Amino acid sequence: MTAAVVTTAGLVWFEPWTLLADKTVRETLPVANAPATTPSTGTPAMDPSPSPSPVAPVTVAQGTFVSHEHTTTGTAKVVRLADGTHTLRLEGLDTSNGPDLHVLLSDAPVKRGPAGWRVFDEGKHVDLAELKGNRGDQNYPLPAGVDWSKHPSVSIWCDRFDVSFGAAALVRV
Repeated sequence: MTAAVVTTAGLVWFEPWTLLADKTVRETLPVANAPATTPSTGTPAMDPSPSPSPVAPVTVAQGTFVSHEHTTTGTAKVVRLADGTHTLRLEGLDTSNGPDLHVLLSDAPVKRGPAGWRVFDEGKHVDLAELKGNRGDQNYPLPAGVDWSKHPSVSIWCDRFDVSFGAAALVRV
């Protein structure tokens, strides 16, 4: 009886079946319209009828994932949208699935190997959201007031076991 309880508790805690179930996300990059301005003053227009034309998003920083606890590949980008907001975009992400995975922005430097596995929640960090999927392309809007340049790394973080699956250093482009 005790062995069954311990086994059940272990299965619930570790969720080993998540390692076998991939979830692929295929989000397109969000497009925001530039604020309408009056031609002569450059100030915001009061008449909402003219529709502003979309402006292409601009990548302001990017980095390539390095593997930590699990093999992780792909690219992380900070993209400035036409309305001035920023989004963290993960492209071509491929990592293991797991329990309680999150996307963290952190002030910790990205280190290769086991030295980098556990550093991303020690200093200043912003938990953007639960990871939408362990594969594919996905977007995470950066909260207003978050200065991404003070958090120059991103980690796929397993909150359950306090370990990074993989991380990318964000370098200005």
